Amino acid sequence: MKESVRIVRFAIVGTLNAIITALVVWLLMHVEGEDYLTANIAAYVIAQIHNFIWCKYWIFSLTTTNKKNTLWHQILYFSSAFAVSYLAQFLFLLMLVEVIGCNEYLAQFLGLFVYGSINFAINRFITFR
Repeated sequence: MKESVRIVRFAIVGTLNAIITALVVWLLMHVEGEDYLTANIAAYVIAQIHNFIWCKYWIFSLTTTNKKNTLWHQILYFSSAFAVSYLAQFLFLLMLVEVIGCNEYLAQFLGLFVYGSINFAINRFITFR
C-alpha cells in the first residue's frame, strides 16, 4: 500500500476519532459538568478502542504479517504509542489553557493535531511495522 493511501486512511479514522473525542468532551464538560482534564482523559481512552481496531484491520493491515509482532505485542505497542502521544497532547493542552489562557474547547481541538501526528509516526514505524 502506498504511504499516501495509508495517510489518507489514517486521516479518515483520525477524523472519526476527533468526532468521538469532541462528542465525549462536550458531553462530559457541557452536560455532566466535568472539568476539562477529566473530559480529556475519558474521551481519549474511548477513542483509542475505536482507533486500535481501525489501525489494525484497515490502515496498517498489510504491514501486520510479521509473526514476531503478535496481537499482544501490537496492543502493548499501541498502548505505548497512545501514552507517548497522549502525554504530548496533554502537556500541550495544559500549556494552552493554563499558561496562554486559550479557550478550553479550542485547546482540545488543537491538541488533536499534536496527538495525531505523533501517534501516526509511532504506529506506522513501531506498532504495525
